[in-house]
Amino acid sequence: MMKKLLCGVDIGGTKCSIVLVNVEGQIIDKIHTCAHVDRNEEDLVKLVAENIKEIIKRNDFQESDLLGIGMGCAGHIRFRDGTIITTSNLKGFKNYPLRDAVQSYFKIPVVLDNDANAQAFGEFKFGAGKGFNDMVFLTISTGIGAGIIINKKLYRGVTGTAGEFGHTIVEPNSELTCTCGNRGCLMACACGMALPYLFEQKIKEGKKSKLNLPSNFNLSKLSGQHLKKGLEIDDPVSKEIILDSGYYVGLGIYNIFQTLNPPLIVLGGGLTNWGDFYLDKIKSTFYELARDMIFDPIEIVISNIGADAGVIGAAALTLE
Repeated sequence: MMKKLLCGVDIGGTKCSIVLVNVEGQIIDKIHTCAHVDRNEEDLVKLVAENIKEIIKRNDFQESDLLGIGMGCAGHIRFRDGTIITTSNLKGFKNYPLRDAVQSYFKIPVVLDNDANAQAFGEFKFGAGKGFNDMVFLTISTGIGAGIIINKKLYRGVTGTAGEFGHTIVEPNSELTCTCGNRGCLMACACGMALPYLFEQKIKEGKKSKLNLPSNFNLSKLSGQHLKKGLEIDDPVSKEIILDSGYYVGLGIYNIFQTLNPPLIVLGGGLTNWGDFYLDKIKSTFYELARDMIFDPIEIVISNIGADAGVIGAAALTLE
């Protein structure tokens, strides 16, 4: 008797990934597509459903070999009815019943949740959270999101939007306005979206960067990758921005620690590629603020699922 398989779907702004994984969280096969960008709701659902059917067929499985289909999508998701309330990643999709739309193509159960919740659950099931009952997963990439595991279950809150730590305010007098309209959110101060502004500010202050950017370089395209390069060549501007970001994330983790007191905080997302220089700043900021209020060990670690955390996490949702 073969163990059942899981299917995961991660719908991002630029890439849509679909995987088959086994119940240990190992990937059997995957499909990446960028063809979903700019499609309307119905066309995107059709594309996702076709790709799921394709990946099942090409591995000689039947739909009945699967436990279910888990989907993760950035944005505010009302979990209980499988609706996208809002998402900035896709055009349209306001109050859209994505779960039921995909469900109409399949007999096995379909689950939809926010991508950070999916990643958190994947990390809990298959990654750094194995063996813990409680943890918080924080993803730091273009934006900042989080998932909260309490007593082995995702804590979602009344709407399904618990864990939006990216929208906690860490700098009320900040010049930076977040996508939510407030000033000084953690997300506005410390994630990928903020980098072009932060870089420009440093240059305006008269700081000199060693980054060899072309004269016609569009600063809005500045990314974490550029700053990683800056780190390698000892660029003072890149290093300052990374340290500033690390400070705010450390502050955010301190607030999480005081609110939830978890034994484990797992960090994922593209900006963790900045490595120890960044992580050390996050940790030192946290420990300076928490001082002797830490009575039991708390671990702050980097995700060990890596680049596929989103889609493996989406698949893991079917095990909840």
